[in-house]
Amino acid sequence: MAVYTSVSDTELNAFLDYYDAGDALSFKGIAEGVENSNYLLHTTKATYILTLYEKRVSKSDLPFFLGLMVHLASRGLNCPVPIAGKDGALTHNLNGRPAALISFLDGVSITKPDVDHCRQLGGALAEFHIASVGFDLKRPNQLGQKDWQPLFEKCRARADEVEPGLAALIDHELAKLDAIWPSYLPRGIIHADLFPDNVFFLGPDFSGIIDLYFACEDVLAYDLAICLNAWCFDGKTFDKTRARALVSGYSQVRPFSELELDALPLLCRGAALRFLLTRLHDWLFHPDGALVEPKDPLEFLERLKFHASVTGPSDYGLE
Repeated sequence: MAVYTSVSDTELNAFLDYYDAGDALSFKGIAEGVENSNYLLHTTKATYILTLYEKRVSKSDLPFFLGLMVHLASRGLNCPVPIAGKDGALTHNLNGRPAALISFLDGVSITKPDVDHCRQLGGALAEFHIASVGFDLKRPNQLGQKDWQPLFEKCRARADEVEPGLAALIDHELAKLDAIWPSYLPRGIIHADLFPDNVFFLGPDFSGIIDLYFACEDVLAYDLAICLNAWCFDGKTFDKTRARALVSGYSQVRPFSELELDALPLLCRGAALRFLLTRLHDWLFHPDGALVEPKDPLEFLERLKFHASVTGPSDYGLE
C-alpha cells in the first residue's frame, strides 16, 4: 500500500455517493507498500480501505483481482472484499483513477516473524492455493520468469550505480535461470507477494491475507519460495527453523511433492532475482512526490547470493 494520488474532501464525498457506506468521519493516507494509493476511511457505518489503482495496475486486471477476493472469501479464506456500489459495480472513478472501497480486515502485520508465525503462514498459503481452485478468470504472471529480462533491460545502463558489477551478476543469473527454470511443476493461482506486511495476525493467531494485486497464475511452489525469501531471513542469515515451520505448515494442508521440494532452491533463487529487479527498477525510477520510499534492492542481492550457493533442500533445513 502507498499514497501517490491525493484525494480532496469534495472528491471523497462525491465518490461515496456511489455507495451506501455512510458519511466520512476520518480519512488518512497509508504510506506502506509500492503499488496503489490507499487510504484508511472511517464512516458513520464502518471502516474501509479506499484504494486508487495507479499506472502499474492495469484497469483490465481489476475484474481478476477484485473477483478473486470475492471468490476466496466465499471459500472461507479471510481476506478483504470489495464493496459493491449502489449500481452493483466494484469500481468507480476517483480523481482520474479507477478506485474501490474495500472491507477493513482487523489485525496487524508482524515485523519480526517467529517460528509459529511461519507455520501459520504456510498453512494459510496452502489454503489460498486450494481456495482459488475454481475461480474462472485468468491472469498470467506479468512479473514471471520470462519477464525478468525485459525488466532488467530498463535498468541495465544504471545498475552499477547501485552496486559495482551488479549488471554482470544479473546477466549471469538470468541466463542460468532461463536454461533450467522448472515451469513443469503444478500450477494455479498464487499470491506472488506474500511478505509479512501482507499477512495480518490478531495476537498470536493468523487473521488474514491482504493486497492481492500481484495475484496470477504460476507455479504453486514459487509462491512458497517467495515466502521463504520474505519470512526466513535475518539480514543475510537464513533461518532454517522458520523455513522448516513454513514448509511443514504448508504441506499439512496441501501435500508438497518431492519434485516441488527438489526445485525449491532454484525457485528461491528466481524469487530473489525477481524482487531484486523490481526493487532496482523502483529505486532508479522513483516517482517524484510519492509518499512511499523505495526499498533497498541490495537486500535481495544478498539473498540471491545465498540461494546461488545452495546445493539442495537440506541447506534450507528441509528433507
